Amino acid sequence: MIITVIRHLPTEWNKKTWLQGRRDIEISPINEEVYTQISKNERLLKQLPPVDLVLASTLRRTHQTAKLYGYHPETEGLLDELDFGPFEGRPKERLIQTYGAEWFEKPKELVLGESLEELEHRIRLFIDTYQNYNHILVFGHGSWIRGLLSYVEHGDINKMNKITIENNACKTLVVNPKTLGNGMEGFRVD
Repeated sequence: MIITVIRHLPTEWNKKTWLQGRRDIEISPINEEVYTQISKNERLLKQLPPVDLVLASTLRRTHQTAKLYGYHPETEGLLDELDFGPFEGRPKERLIQTYGAEWFEKPKELVLGESLEELEHRIRLFIDTYQNYNHILVFGHGSWIRGLLSYVEHGDINKMNKITIENNACKTLVVNPKTLGNGMEGFRVD
């Protein structure tokens, strides 16, 4: 299966480096630079097999992004951003100061507003649920996408916080759900 993920467009909280998590923040006004990046991503999508299904989280910033790409996605709660609990609405730096190396080396052991183990569970369940589709386009969130990339490439989410995914980044993965976790992970195409 092919999964193409696009992180939602920037919000005012992204610009301030505040963690949004489950807060339902709208995207910021769009400028010419963002439209140029959307056009670039659309050209990349045209080089891939046709999309069978378009999904977005329950949060409006992913739906607003999908609409700017010309899609009306189905809503999928498994795609929701990590619940950062007491860190939501605060600078990301506070979370890093609190957890230090653990945030980068063993995030799966952390519990914020939800456990990161639960995030990994949602990612596995997503892959299992949609494994019979050829190509899925997902409009999602930074932590969820980083978790997916880490899980597909390394078998767990512990490398997710060593990955950077900018707003409006577009990544494509080829995933074989039957071999995930057996030493034969998926890989990125981009």
